Amino acid sequence: MPAISFFTESVTYNLPQKLKVKKWIKATIEKEGYNLQELNFIFCSDEYLLDINQQYLNHDTYTDIITFDNSDEEKQIVSDLFISIERVKENAKTFKTNDFDEVCRIMIHGTLHLLGYKDKGKTAKALMTQKEDEYLRCRIDFDMKS
Repeated sequence: MPAISFFTESVTYNLPQKLKVKKWIKATIEKEGYNLQELNFIFCSDEYLLDINQQYLNHDTYTDIITFDNSDEEKQIVSDLFISIERVKENAKTFKTNDFDEVCRIMIHGTLHLLGYKDKGKTAKALMTQKEDEYLRCRIDFDMKS
């Protein structure tokens, strides 16, 4: 049974419109020709995510998301995505948007990584941004406009 789940670690955060978000993410995955098995979004603090970044990726920097692809088969989605709510809130201020729109952008960004999109290099980053924008516009189909 395909599942998208939401968890918190070291923060208090309640994602609005969970059901609509699940439908939107699932539709994105299916549109890209992938099969959803299990997708866990773990909302956490900066420090929690920094610890993961140091421990698993040997990076000593703060980040907004870390995506772990746990799938064994091609075109299957089995993943844990860790998202710093503190970074989301900072990003929202920087980009002059609201927290919900920003968390959706970060969630779709991580999902796109699982769908094979990269963000290193000018061309790859441009395509990633184009896909983010495209799927963020699709949220309107799920009445999720903020």
